[in-house]
Amino acid sequence: MKAMVFAAGLGTRLRPLTNDSPKALVTVGGRTLLELTLGRLRAFGVSEVILNVHHFADKIVEYLQANRNFGMRIEISREEVLLDTGGGLKKTAWFFLEAGESAQQPFIVHNVDVLSTVDLARMVRFHVEHNALATLAVQQRDSSRYLLFDEHGRLCGRRIDAETEWVVPAQPVHSLAFSGIHVLSPRIFSKMSEEGAFSIIPVYLHLAAQGEAIRAFCADESYWRDLGRPENLAEAERDLANGRYPAS
Repeated sequence: MKAMVFAAGLGTRLRPLTNDSPKALVTVGGRTLLELTLGRLRAFGVSEVILNVHHFADKIVEYLQANRNFGMRIEISREEVLLDTGGGLKKTAWFFLEAGESAQQPFIVHNVDVLSTVDLARMVRFHVEHNALATLAVQQRDSSRYLLFDEHGRLCGRRIDAETEWVVPAQPVHSLAFSGIHVLSPRIFSKMSEEGAFSIIPVYLHLAAQGEAIRAFCADESYWRDLGRPENLAEAERDLANGRYPAS
């Protein structure tokens, strides 16, 4: 199985830790965020990964070489200009379609600064069973940004602070926070008309408005932590120390 790891960001929220190092190489419990992410993916049967890089890109490449790619096939997608999540994903289409345009096996997309115990195998099965174009791991938790889903778990809008955007009218609606973990079908690339730098979330909203199956995978029972701030790293260190998050 294949996956993409988003690791090209500047890591501005983690400064000064990212002043001379990429976010992916920040450590928690003696392990880099990249090692933790790759370890999670490998545990669920992922053997091939593409990683987008920009900020201190060469340091990430050298780190992977020094660790023999952690026993995986790892390709690098260099972004001279940051392409955001949508543009970064679209640039890697070749990797997921190299078996031919008819390639149908779903793949995982995972932020490098997310620590979780989301059951990726169950999420992939859910994605296949619902014939989804995209499946997003979501939770009921406090956030300034919510994705809105109807009673059947289909994307119908989003809410940022007090502003709501609807693409499909729905009642009742569930406001859920996105986890930064997706499962996608390769056919999404033929539906992405956007060019250059763009976010993936508006793409999902646009496709949902066209009737495509963009589904919610509820992961309320799973551990999840955003590692984008120094204080979050400290909390994750405590979680590793007290066993709330498994160390391996």
